[in-house]
Amino acid sequence: MKRKVLVIQGLHPEGLRRLEGRDDVVPVVLMSNDEKEIIAAARDVEAITVRTARISRAVIEAAPQLRIVARHGVGYDAVDVPALTARGIPLAIAPQSNMVSVAEHVLFMLLTLAKQATHYDAMTRSGDWGERWNIRGWDLAGKKLLVIGFGRTGSRVARRALAFDMLVHACDPYIDPDLIREAGCTPVADFRAALPKMDAVSVNTPLNEETRHMFSSAEFDAMPAHAVIVNCARGGILDEAALYAALSAKTIRGAGIDVFEQEPSPPSNPLFKLDNLIVSPHIAGVTVESTIRMSTQTAQNVLDVFDGTLDPDVVVNREVLKA
Repeated sequence: MKRKVLVIQGLHPEGLRRLEGRDDVVPVVLMSNDEKEIIAAARDVEAITVRTARISRAVIEAAPQLRIVARHGVGYDAVDVPALTARGIPLAIAPQSNMVSVAEHVLFMLLTLAKQATHYDAMTRSGDWGERWNIRGWDLAGKKLLVIGFGRTGSRVARRALAFDMLVHACDPYIDPDLIREAGCTPVADFRAALPKMDAVSVNTPLNEETRHMFSSAEFDAMPAHAVIVNCARGGILDEAALYAALSAKTIRGAGIDVFEQEPSPPSNPLFKLDNLIVSPHIAGVTVESTIRMSTQTAQNVLDVFDGTLDPDVVVNREVLKA
């Protein structure tokens, strides 16, 4: 009997071909994020691949043969992990797929803010070159960058910032400080105590109870007025109301935001009225190359479960592997 794989919201053709190349696998594509439609399609599947759709307890309970949920990416806010764990089902992610893309996007935002790219672009298009002598841009070289979260993405942000001759500090309680030093960075035990000395901050942590609104009024007040912050991690780590207040009052110089507390963020978001903010629609990790990597690794995670060769490093709830 062939194994049915429910492919929610599709996969890049490279990933789909990997599934279709197996004689014992039948991929079924569902281009929907509607829970009722997902439940109806999941009843006889052994695997689910998913982009952004919610995989709720109801979906999981509706799939008695389910053996794996494979996330197309690294975040899993929309997946009910406890419900999977209770069933002994692994949640697999694609951790190697988009870390380079996100790290590059962080540097893109840092450079855009430092060089005041949007301001000078608009000025040039208007023909008002006289404004260029009102110098606003600054160099990254010699500036202090605090990288919060020194995992797969944060460590790559640090590596690229070092290439720009930035002085990189890193805070991550789960990483050995010696590893941070070996990477050419200065370990920081308390990021809040370090904020007054930093020129820029890059947030690279998951969203959880520990990190939700990790940056709010007190943190923004602690930053120098010339400092900038970039969040290409998860919406909710920065308190958007506090960020708006800090940017409006020029408590900090600017921000680059790829992720929001509500997604899609509505046009009425007060942040969008500010000119010291650059934004993107949660696409830091979405490039041509990363999409191919995500789809192929997602498909491979499914096949590895079928073959009994799933890499523990890609599993979020590793306790199910011991069971």
